[in-house]
Parts: sequence; structure tokens; C-alpha cells
Amino acid sequence: MNVCKSVAWILIVFLILLGGLIAPFGDILGTKIGKARFSILKLRPKKTATIITIITGGFISSISIGLLILVSEEFRQRLFVDIPFLQKTLDESKKALIPLQEERKELEGKIIQKEKELNQLKNNIKEFRRGNIVIKRGQTLFIAEVNSSSNIKLNLTKIFNEADRFVRKIVIPLNKEAKNILLWRPSDITKIEKTASRGGNWILLIKSATNVLKGDNYVFVSPDLLENKFVVKKGDVITSAILEENDLNLKSINLEIKSLLRKTRAEIKSRGSQVSEINTNGNFVRKIRDFLQENQNIKFKLEVVSLKDSKTVEPIIVEINILKIAS
Repeated sequence: MNVCKSVAWILIVFLILLGGLIAPFGDILGTKIGKARFSILKLRPKKTATIITIITGGFISSISIGLLILVSEEFRQRLFVDIPFLQKTLDESKKALIPLQEERKELEGKIIQKEKELNQLKNNIKEFRRGNIVIKRGQTLFIAEVNSSSNIKLNLTKIFNEADRFVRKIVIPLNKEAKNILLWRPSDITKIEKTASRGGNWILLIKSATNVLKGDNYVFVSPDLLENKFVVKKGDVITSAILEENDLNLKSINLEIKSLLRKTRAEIKSRGSQVSEINTNGNFVRKIRDFLQENQNIKFKLEVVSLKDSKTVEPIIVEINILKIAS
């Protein structure tokens, strides 16, 4: 290590001396060329002298680098090994940054979307304060069955006119002459026609795309075509729960019934039902009360049972049965 340091110091001193010797030589050479009025490539002698001086300086640098390469192994290591390695590392780092940049763009997009939603929410709040909203964003305005066996275009035109007439009564009830205030994208209609043409039984939901104020001239809507299928059939047990002996009281049962009805709403939604409420047969309250008077210290089961066949947009009617469970 000491030898390497000594060589390095000797090399530095040598380079300083060499630069000191060559620099005056270059200056003297440039001066003499200037005085001799010597010209290269038809340049003025002064410019020729400047070029000679520059070449001399470059010569000094070349000799310095050459000597460093020749004498110093560490310099060769840095120049020919470490620099390419660093370049390769830099290239790999740039490649590694690409996913991060994409993630940043995605995050910025989400932030922009959230800002838009926040601005929309602020506008909604302002409109609510004004008290002029008659239709809320996402509200279902009209429901109709699409008959795929008939002329679909004619069927959709009829549905559109009926929906338009219904919405006009809400938004501009005093304007009897207004027509076609509903606006929906042609691409939505094309998609619905294409889907319905495959056959089957379909339900068309027309929902408001924005909040609508009373007196607005146009209502932007988004139609949604759903398969009109059976969600539940008569006698189906939709949800159920088992209660223990210590739960055999009206308070515990009422809490369990509320929980069951919440689960039932979630279940029919998952099956594709578009109704928001469940209708119950009021007789089940009396049946449960009579059951509790006659039965004590047993396990029992509560079942939410459908009382009728119900399709996608048809009301769900249920009753709640209480059953003994054999020990």
C-alpha cells in the first residue's frame, strides 16, 4: 500500500513538472509562429498560433492520461471497469424506475379522479342546499320489459317516449309542449339492441346520470339492460339462523329478525334483484309469540321464506318461520 502511494505521488510530481515544461514550450512555440507569420489552412498567423497552443495543451493532457493508464493499475480499474459497471447500473436503475413512474401516473390519475368526485360532491351539496333537486344521480327513473321477439328498435322507441313523458312530469310539469328531454348516448342504445337481439327476457333500467334540478331542459340518463330472471321462487329459504336456549325471548328474537332481514336484502341483491326493500307477512309476529308460549328450553331456527316467485324487478315478499330443532 505504501509503495502504491509513493508511486502515485511520484507520478503526480512528474505530471506537474511535465506540464510546467511543456506549457512554456507551447507558449514559446505559439509566439514564434505568430512572429514568423506562419499560416495553417490559410488562417491568420494569430489564429494559427492559438491553434498550436491548443494542440500543445491537448498533447499535455494526452501524455498525462497515457502515463496514468500505464503506471496506475487503480486508474485503469476505474476507467475501464468501474465506469462501464456504473453505466450498466445506471441503465438498470432507469429500467427499475419505469414501473415506479407508471405507478406514479396511476396514482396521479386516481388523485385527479378523487378531486373530480370531491368537486361533484361540493356541487351536489350546493344544489341540495338550494333545495331544487328533483332527481338524484343514479336514481332509477323508469323500468320496462324489452321483448326480444318483437321489433327491438320499435320497442325501445316506445319505452323512450314513455320514460320521457314520465320524467317531464317531474322536471318540467308546467311545460306541456316540451318533448325529448331525455338524452342518452347512441352507443348505449346500440349495445342494448345487440344484447337483446340474442333472445331471452330482459329488463331495461333507465337511470339518471346526474342530479337534475326542477326546470332543467335536459336529463342525461344511462340505460342498463338486465336479464329478467327468477331471483327467488315460492317456498325458497333465503336466509336462516339458529338460536340457543338462552336466546328464547322476544328481545333476542327481534334482534335476530332484524339481522336476518339485512342478510336477506344483501342476498337478493347478490342474486340480481333490483328492489331495495323486502315486504314481510305480518302474521309471523303472532306465530313466533305463540311458539314461545308453548316451547321453552329448546334450540330453534328462524327461516326467511319467499311467499311468491319473484323476478329481477318484482317485489320480494317473505315470511319468517320459527322451527324446533331436535336435541
